[in-house]
Amino acid sequence: MNGRRSFFRPRLAFSAGRRAVAPDPAGAEGDFRAVMLPHMDAAYNFARYLACDPAVAEDIVQAAFLRAFRSFGGFRGDAPKAWLFAIVRNCFLDSLKDRAGVVGLEDVGADARGEEAEPDTPETILDRKRDAQRLRDTIESLPEPFREAIVLRELEELSYKEIAMIAGVPIGTIMSRLARARQMLCELLLPQDEAERRAAP
Repeated sequence: MNGRRSFFRPRLAFSAGRRAVAPDPAGAEGDFRAVMLPHMDAAYNFARYLACDPAVAEDIVQAAFLRAFRSFGGFRGDAPKAWLFAIVRNCFLDSLKDRAGVVGLEDVGADARGEEAEPDTPETILDRKRDAQRLRDTIESLPEPFREAIVLRELEELSYKEIAMIAGVPIGTIMSRLARARQMLCELLLPQDEAERRAAP
């Protein structure tokens, strides 16, 4: 899904005022920044989906990047985004020990459109916001395993293998969760669409 606008990038304590650099064979920090910092926005997006709170998401990303940096020596170089997301997910689960957590979702699809044939009007903008809000609310209503799977697959565009690695379950389980999540979304959204069509003048 191209053209998505990411959330505001959190300010991480160890990266403030620095730029990503090319990998430095002699420096673990340079390698870490070059490999992992490009995924910071996506990590924050995922954390915000999970926490439904920007401040909590920043704390989760901060903890995840620190944990990732300390564990970077064991990273084998495959699928860095999925590896980082697994750490973000674990940090989120750790945070649930001290707070009740619910999963949220960003303004889904609002920025994934191509160029419009005609300029937007206030009415069309409002309609899109309502549609995005309805989709977000509907996905939030899904049970957590299905919600997590649909976010990672449809919004972050990860492979089944990567999602399975993040969730720690077999690929077949991920495929089953995605199929069920899509079915639940259809069942929840289609009746609303039908009701709106009938109510339209």
